[in-house]
Amino acid sequence: MTIYRLFDDPVFPDPEEADPDGLLAIGGDLSPQRLIVAYAMGIFPWYSEGSPILWWSPEPRLALLPQRLHVPASLKRVLNAGRLRFSLDTAFGQVIRACACAPRPGQDGTWILPEMIAAYEALHALGIAHSAEAWADDGNGGEELAGGLYGVALGSVFYGESMFCATPNASKALFVTLVRWLAARGCTLIDCQQTTEHMLRFGAEELSRAEFRARLQAGLGSDALAGTWQLPKA
Repeated sequence: MTIYRLFDDPVFPDPEEADPDGLLAIGGDLSPQRLIVAYAMGIFPWYSEGSPILWWSPEPRLALLPQRLHVPASLKRVLNAGRLRFSLDTAFGQVIRACACAPRPGQDGTWILPEMIAAYEALHALGIAHSAEAWADDGNGGEELAGGLYGVALGSVFYGESMFCATPNASKALFVTLVRWLAARGCTLIDCQQTTEHMLRFGAEELSRAEFRARLQAGLGSDALAGTWQLPKA
């Protein structure tokens, strides 16, 4: 199986040529142009400190169709309690840095390296990367960030990148709130990248690379997720 080396031009090989683990290419850069091309092809960067940039297109691909979101009864109670406030695109830098610092089972470090943070902040400035935030009472009359997530939006597709939780259930409640908002905006596909029990419980399912890319291509012609991201006032 060939692993391709990327150079200056923001082009990628056919994702069907990825190795069995999903690794497709190595090298290149994290410029906005290259990242947009990658996401539009169903490819994303994921690597650790000391490694060159690695580009992936795994099969199967975990994805959530927004209309199939499953919300457990216990989480409905959290949402109904009204103890959390949710927002969009109000603290992108804070969210991505909290995701970088969040401990992950089985991981010693983080793949959200300083150059990754800079790259996604550049996409955020272009209105392509977005964050969602959950806020809780800090006990001193103010609010603190209780959870957050960020990702990339192209067409009617949202690519989830990472999330963190500082207060129990905050990120789960935030995820449900975001998915409902995305569905109302016309989102057709949420990319979860890797299969986890956490996302399976929300109704995500494994798609073949061919099906994922077909759904992706169908969604790229839309402008459903373009423009300002803002939750309606309660």
